[in-house]
Amino acid sequence: MKKHKLTKKHISVFIKSAFWFFVGIALGLFFTISFFFIFFQKVYGDLVFPGVYVNGVNFGGKSEKDVVEYFDNQNAAIANTTFTFQHGEDIATASAGTLILGYNSELLANQAILIGRSHFILSDIFLIFSAFINGVYLPPSYSYSDSQLTTLLSPIEKKTYIAPVDAVFKFSNNRVTTFKPSSDGEEISMDDIKDTLSEKIPNILSEKIPQNITINLPVTTLKPKISTNDANNLGIKELIGTGTSLFQHSIASRIYNVELAASRLNGILIAPGEVFSFDKALGDVSAFTGYKQAYVISGGHTVLGDGGGVCQVSTTFFRAALSAGLPIVERHAHDYRVGYYEEDGPPGIDATVYVPSVDLKIKNDTGYSILVQSVVDPDTLRLTFNFYGTDDGRKVTMTTPIVTNIIPAPPPLYTDDPDLPKGQIQQTDFAANGAHVSFSRTVTKNGVTLDNDTFVSNYQPWQAVFLRGTK
Repeated sequence: MKKHKLTKKHISVFIKSAFWFFVGIALGLFFTISFFFIFFQKVYGDLVFPGVYVNGVNFGGKSEKDVVEYFDNQNAAIANTTFTFQHGEDIATASAGTLILGYNSELLANQAILIGRSHFILSDIFLIFSAFINGVYLPPSYSYSDSQLTTLLSPIEKKTYIAPVDAVFKFSNNRVTTFKPSSDGEEISMDDIKDTLSEKIPNILSEKIPQNITINLPVTTLKPKISTNDANNLGIKELIGTGTSLFQHSIASRIYNVELAASRLNGILIAPGEVFSFDKALGDVSAFTGYKQAYVISGGHTVLGDGGGVCQVSTTFFRAALSAGLPIVERHAHDYRVGYYEEDGPPGIDATVYVPSVDLKIKNDTGYSILVQSVVDPDTLRLTFNFYGTDDGRKVTMTTPIVTNIIPAPPPLYTDDPDLPKGQIQQTDFAANGAHVSFSRTVTKNGVTLDNDTFVSNYQPWQAVFLRGTK
């Protein structure tokens, strides 16, 4: 008997044969799968593929419209379910239909129809055969109208809301003591309400009949930014800056406005790193917020207007910030030299404001909170702002203001006024020389210069104006 030996040639032939055999099988399988894939796509062109379940219901062979109608019918069954939202004696009611609550029909139908239609062939083939053999199960999706819920609960929400109150501090005997304690606020927790509502939807839908559901509105506590217990943890230890000004000879309404504006800044805390806006802290300046009419600069004239005297407060605040060595982010000089601001010092150290467009802004770069206190001396008509915080070692040097380019005030202007008795004279504007005024301030800390700035004021010459009665 003759023995045959395996040679390399035999092995090569065997490998090639096996290779082409498996290639043939793979190609056959591929064409078979492709045929069935194309067949399924043709047969189920606009229909859900077999084995696709949504919320446990097989929608194979159904159209997208069929899926929408199915879940819309489920929603209709519970449309008259009544929700009662209650907080104390306040009640708001709405039906599931009003809240548009139920299955998200459009979304669920869209998800079902897209199974096997992702345009990624291998992925689609896998999903179609998985659905056909084992089923593909999509979870339910629920929704409700957020805007309808917000509108429904808005009256209760507004009635219930209590704003938190920050503590306001007064500095005395090297400690901060509270003269306005903090208090917690509260509000309806819309997030909790939405979570509760979402949790109840599946059970409501599973019952498939109208129900009466009561939801007690949860209230959440709003903590103040600064609590009374924080009083001695803010770094408020000592006086770090002060500014003063006199407002003698002011009319009664101007004195009133100065005291009112100063009181609204009394006790304010400026946080570390905060850019403090005088306008924002002061708020609206008008008769509506309690201000009286006094002289203000408007349209190039001195006229009576709401809040005359507020610039006395901003000027004094500016001086305290200069003294404390704080960066001045925004400052505007007056149009002309105002006599009040030169009663106890040279010209040029003033700051005008006009809420909300012309502002005075300073930055607290000390690393600690700053407590602002205002003091009005009714006997001398002197306003003082004291800044309390932590002395970080900065030193402030200011030059004496230099006055140049003095321009004499124009001659007085007399205007006949038929409403004033004949012979009576009334002054409505006051003369002031024009001038260019500048001064510099240097702020150093441990030998390092923090700020070296120059403040310039260009004052216009101002004409005295008198009304002469002719009546």
